[in-house]
Order: sequence, then C-alpha cells, then structure tokens
Amino acid sequence: MFIPKRILFMKGSLEYELGKQIYAYFKDNRQVEIVKLGHHGIKSNIPGDNIAEFYRHGKRTLVVGIRKGLQFQSCKPSAHYQLPLLSGCIGQCEYCYLNTNLGDKPYMRVNVNVDKILEQAGKYIEERLPEETIFEGSATSDPIPVEPYSHSLKQAIQYFSKTEKGRFRFATKFTDVDTLLDVDHGGHTEVRFSLNTDRVIQDFETGTPLMSKRIEAAKKIISAEYPTGFLIAPVFLYNNWQNDYRNMLEQLKDVLPKKTVYPVTFEVISHRYTPRAKDIITKIFPDTKLPMDNEERTYKYGQFGYGKYLYQKEELEKIKSFFQEVIPAIFPDGVVKYII
Repeated sequence: MFIPKRILFMKGSLEYELGKQIYAYFKDNRQVEIVKLGHHGIKSNIPGDNIAEFYRHGKRTLVVGIRKGLQFQSCKPSAHYQLPLLSGCIGQCEYCYLNTNLGDKPYMRVNVNVDKILEQAGKYIEERLPEETIFEGSATSDPIPVEPYSHSLKQAIQYFSKTEKGRFRFATKFTDVDTLLDVDHGGHTEVRFSLNTDRVIQDFETGTPLMSKRIEAAKKIISAEYPTGFLIAPVFLYNNWQNDYRNMLEQLKDVLPKKTVYPVTFEVISHRYTPRAKDIITKIFPDTKLPMDNEERTYKYGQFGYGKYLYQKEELEKIKSFFQEVIPAIFPDGVVKYII
C-alpha cells in the first residue's frame, strides 16, 4: 500500500466523499504532509531543483483531484477507451513509458468524482450497443497501490458487473488486492499482472514487489474467479535470458490453482524505446544500464505517428519462437494473445 510523504488536495476535492475518506485516513499520520491547494500549485509543492529530484519527490506524492473533462481517450488495440480513475505509478521502472507520457507529472493522482466518470462510461457503452465496450483502467497508471483507501477499482468493478455490454480491465505490478477478492465482479473485469525475471526486476524495476509476491497476488485473484492474464514485458535479451523466463513461467505454474474458471492469458512485449523516452530516462536515471544503444536496434515507425527502437529482426524472431514454444508447453490451456 502506498503511504505518500505528502498529499495535495486540489480545490473542491474535499467536497467529494472520496476526498473526505482519503483525508480522514491520513489526517492523523504525522509522517504525511497534507496540503490544501487553491486553483493551481501542484508542481510548486513538490521539491526538486532538477528533473531527477522532482521525479523522486513526485513518486512520493499523492494528488487528490477532480477529473474535469469527461471525454475519454481511446485505448487501441487493447480496449476501446481509457477509464480515467487515476494516473501515475509509485514504481520507478526505468524503462516505463509513463516516464515519457507523464514526465512532468510523476506523482500519483486519484480523481474523486468516480460516479461521474462511471456515468460517462455508461454513455459510451450505450453508443456502441449492441457491441461490447472495453475500458482500460491502467493506461496511465498502476491503480493497485492506492486501492486500499481509494476503493476506486472496487467501485468500477461493481459498476461493470451490472452492465451487460461493459467490460473492464487493468494491469498491475503490485499486490494490494485483498479488498477486491470479495467483490461481485460477474466475470466482467480482467486483471493482468506484469511479470518479469528477478534480474530485470532488480536492475530496472525499483520500488516494485518481487516476482514471487506478484504471483501470490495473482493466485488470490484467480481464486476469486476473475479472468486473469499475465503481461510479460518488457522482455530483455541478456545472457541466459531464456532460462530465466522459462523458470519464471514454471514458478507461475507451480503456484497458480490447477483449475481456473477462465483460461489464463499471456501478452508478451519486447523492450523498445522512443528517442524522447531515452532522453528523459537518461536525465532521470543518469546511471541507467538499460540497453539503449541505437546502433544495435532497428528504428520503426508505429501507428501513432512516431518511431521506436526495437530489437533487430533476428532477435525479435528468437523472442517470438521462444515464447511460442515455452508458454503452451507449460500452460497447455493458456491463451497467448500476442507476442511483439
């Protein structure tokens, strides 16, 4: 669970029930600084003389605000829309795309007008009938660390359980799932856990749980009969990488329940980065050991109008053939959604 060093309450947020609940939860904790803001002032209340310092102080900051615009962003190809309950993540994963998307907003933010957000989701569902509409809850966040006191996910899960054509999904590296285990989800919410090898977690995923802890949390979610998947990302190539990823999958198999209500799914993504991401990452993490030598990569333009540096074609084929073989061998009833 995320215990912030400071909480910034934006103007009007304490008029909402969720704002009041978060304030009540932390008001007697002397280790947490509570600041009530006027119209602006988020950045001026987070210390840091440079981008690296601001990033690290931001990661220890919780902003409680109100979602003003209710037009949802698209979320292709995994979902139809983002569900903007939260933004930010407390992890300090060096490769994370949020370093680019939220480079000047490294703090965790909770939006208190959850009812309005879900009401807008209902309108999007109506517009797409009779088709299903899928909402992604972690496009710009990892929502789990604040769930024990925000209950935003729980409220969303309960909402979508009552919709015939609405579906919800989110991904996490974190383990604070206990408040979700007794929720009547109706099978309408999919939970995905981001996994990686112990070496990758140790080298590049500062502030996140060990692989074994993530797998234990996944076991709880599967036992609560949620549709569950695993995001193996980003895959890094290093000495003995195949053995490490195979051991990870075997450990997963050993811990998970033998019988599941829904097939376990897998999404596999190789490491890639944009030029802008590399620039920001090297400023925030000047000593990073991320493999970002442009000369060793292939530059490819994507569907969103900008390019990324990928592994060479031959290396991508190694990744694809490895996971195409090893996942079905270990999880014969699993579903591999994609390997990219």
